[in-house]
This record gives sequence, structure tokens and C-alpha cells, in this order.
Amino acid sequence: MEVFRGPVWHGVNWSSDAGAGSIHDDATAEKLGFRGGTVAGDIHMNQFPPVLLEVFGDEWFRTGNLSLDFKAATVDGEAVQVFADPLPPGSNQTRVWMERDDGMLVCTGTAAVGDHSRSALRSKDLRPCDPAELRILRELHAGRSLGHFELDLDPMLQFERYDEGLISDPLVDYRTGEKWGAPVAAPCTFVQYLWGPPTRAIRPLVGEAVGLFGAIEIGHVNGPLLLDRPYVIDSEVVSLGQSPQTEYFWFDSTARRPDGVLVAVFRMMLRFMKASSPLYGKG
Repeated sequence: MEVFRGPVWHGVNWSSDAGAGSIHDDATAEKLGFRGGTVAGDIHMNQFPPVLLEVFGDEWFRTGNLSLDFKAATVDGEAVQVFADPLPPGSNQTRVWMERDDGMLVCTGTAAVGDHSRSALRSKDLRPCDPAELRILRELHAGRSLGHFELDLDPMLQFERYDEGLISDPLVDYRTGEKWGAPVAAPCTFVQYLWGPPTRAIRPLVGEAVGLFGAIEIGHVNGPLLLDRPYVIDSEVVSLGQSPQTEYFWFDSTARRPDGVLVAVFRMMLRFMKASSPLYGKG
């Protein structure tokens, strides 16, 4: 069978006006060695669901996941396309990836329905580094709670992005509740709620360090994750590490209905650029 592929889209840097100190700001990104302000990984994730629905059908919104390791950053307007291998016989999981139009690999990973335990990110060795080696993230540790949040998922920002044509390869399910009873959270909105509230508290801890998404997994357990609905979100640090250019940490989030039913799970690796932190002797 042929590889599944989505249409070519030109990624939009929604956060180009975030200002100095953001990886999405041209001047900040260029100072750190990037070609310009980067398009966030969750924006690219929006291109995957139409392809995953071809592979798995509606079951992907009920029990499916998308697990991506980002390999290269793109800038505003660059053309990108998503791909998925056909589902191997007897398997619930397949390989997925995104390429820029010149063939550069933007991200790679897996998508599945049902069991998420063998996903690209949950199969990684998250063995931590020596905490004494960390400077930016020295106050974090595995097992630390990033908070407990009782939230109603406001649909308005997603509706605005949908209506303005900013969501790459949009599905009508993001705007209406005709099929699922309420609008479905697009990947960017899924990330917005399971990343945003938990990580606000660590912003003062990392000081001037510039952060960027390194890897993201979104997962439905009793999905879809619906908008205009209440959820209880809990988050916890899983592991910490470093590379020559960054310090990073992994964390997990869960979203439950008020009755305790688990609806969605989330895993992310957040990187912080050493070159952006005075703790490494560079402002």
C-alpha cells in the first residue's frame, strides 16, 4: 500500500509578536542560531488528524494518540507535509512524520489507537542526568507536581483560528458539535490546556532562559477531548536531562471529567537554551 500523505501547507508562526525572549520572535531566535522565529510544534500537529482518520477512522479520536519528536525547526511560511505508513497487519500503531518541501525532516514518531505504551515518546529511555549538573532547571525534580487545575475548555480561541483559516488542514469537528456533541479540541488546543497551565508556575524558576518544544504526545483514552466542557487536569515532572545546547525536562498531564473518567493523556519535553541564560555566562 502507498504511504498516506496530507496536503502541503505553509506553517504560520502565530506567536511572531510574542516579543523579545520568545523563540518565536525573529531577533531572539536568530541570536540563538535559528533562521528566524520558529513555528511551534503544536501548530504542525494540526496537519496530522485528517491523515490519521484515513488510517484509523473515528477510533483515533476515541482512543488514539500522536507521539512526535521534533528534529528541525521551521519558520513562518515554509511548506510542510505530513505522512503516515499504512497500518501493519495485526498492529495498532504506525510510523508518522513531517517533511519540509525540500525533504528536511521536521518531526518523526508514531500514531496508534488503543494501547499507547509503545509510542515513540513512551518508548524513550528517560534516564535522568545528575541533578547537580543542571543550572536552569535546578529547582525541578522528578515527581514534582506542576499543579492541579479545574478548567472549562473555552472554545473561543480555537473558533477564531478556525474562522481565520489559521489551523492547517482543519476539520469541521473543530467548529461544530454535530458528530461528538461538542467541538473537538484540535491538537493546538489540546496542547494549550495540558501544557499551558502546568508550566506557567515554572516560568519564574527558569529566569531569562528561552524555551522551545522538543517532543509532544497527545493521547485520547475516552475521547475526544471536547471544548466547552469541564476537566480536572493534573501534571507531574517525569525526568530531567541536558544536551550540549539545552537543559530539558519531561512532564505528563492527564485530563479527567469531573466524575473521574480519564479522557486524555499528554507527554511533553520542554527544552531551554543554555545560550539564553545568564547562568551559563551569556545573556
